[in-house]
Amino acid sequence: MPGLMSLRRRAEGDKPLKGAKISGCTHITAQIAVLIETLIRLGSEVRWAACNIYSTQNEVAAALAQENIPIFAWTNETDEEFWWCISKALNINGSSDWLPNMILDDGGDLTYYCQKQMTSVFNSLKGIVEESVTGIHRLYQMSRSGLLTIPALNVNDSVTKTKFDNLYLCKESVIDSLKRCTDTMLGGKQVLICGYGEVGKGCCQSLKSVGCLIYVTEIDPICALQACMDGFKVVRLEEVIKQIDIVITATGNKSVITREHVEKLKTGAILCNMGHSNTEIDIESLQQPDILWDDVRLNVQHLTFPSGKRVTLIAEGRIMNLCCSSVPSFFISVTASAQALGLIDLFHAPCGKYKNDVYLLPKKMDEYVASLHLPAFDAHLTELNDDQCQYLGINKSGPFKPNYYRY
Repeated sequence: MPGLMSLRRRAEGDKPLKGAKISGCTHITAQIAVLIETLIRLGSEVRWAACNIYSTQNEVAAALAQENIPIFAWTNETDEEFWWCISKALNINGSSDWLPNMILDDGGDLTYYCQKQMTSVFNSLKGIVEESVTGIHRLYQMSRSGLLTIPALNVNDSVTKTKFDNLYLCKESVIDSLKRCTDTMLGGKQVLICGYGEVGKGCCQSLKSVGCLIYVTEIDPICALQACMDGFKVVRLEEVIKQIDIVITATGNKSVITREHVEKLKTGAILCNMGHSNTEIDIESLQQPDILWDDVRLNVQHLTFPSGKRVTLIAEGRIMNLCCSSVPSFFISVTASAQALGLIDLFHAPCGKYKNDVYLLPKKMDEYVASLHLPAFDAHLTELNDDQCQYLGINKSGPFKPNYYRY
């Protein structure tokens, strides 16, 4: 976690989060433990829950609890336990002297709980920092409907999150995840990637490199054209579903894969999700009495249909790479640094800087997150002279690109 540790060293003496009371809802992994410890070292108090019922590393949660950090998470939570943990992270029905004034969310569940169960929490909040496409979608819905009464920072669409956490992280983790969960050979397999955003792009590039034949489904003509130019066949799902060996969803949508689709897969096909939310695969339609579910290993189930057909499902449609701990720490450091800086920015924002709306991470902050990680590669930036700065119309210290620039 080189960038996050560098940020901690630089800011620890100033305690920029002194007085902040942060309720967090993220994956509970060793990398996120470093983020939680960093926020505490920067002066904040925290309470934490998990955003995914399968991705929690119990040993990490136990270690945090041993340090007297209020952590409410364990792997394989029930839905009822999941929402109980979120209520505890908000300290609902707890001591009245601890109310959160900041939220760090991953998926929007913590924010959703406040909206539906305890809107009074918003009265004490200075802002929300959200890092997932699902959570950002919810925040924009709240903003359009007038339900968002505090400012929110959109970390998900920052350049550093989009390119590094979404593209490069998935590029490095998708093969490892499939291997850990299924031990399957990948060369020659026909793979369907649903969605050609940054997550889909990373998955496609990685699987192509080991000899998979890739098909892509896409609703956006721009993303579809990118897939075509990258050498992938863009199809409708029903055109190829019967011949596919592996289906990977990465759309951020709901019911992309339904029972009707799964029943058309060949026996032995693998079904999994690389998007944040478990809504992409319609699990409810598969949890029927006539479909036999067998646990074959941790987070891997065989689904046997009345016809005798058997399909392998990974993590019940939840995000695959985090459910089997195959996420490189470097990429989490990038996103965690952006989250920490976003919290600091919102906490110290003067009145009027942000309205009750959703804001992208400032470009200057995005560039700073990237600069924190360059020393890990012994990279040295070229510096512009005054004449060059004047010619380009930019400051010598950045930002170096306008907000509309597409990286």
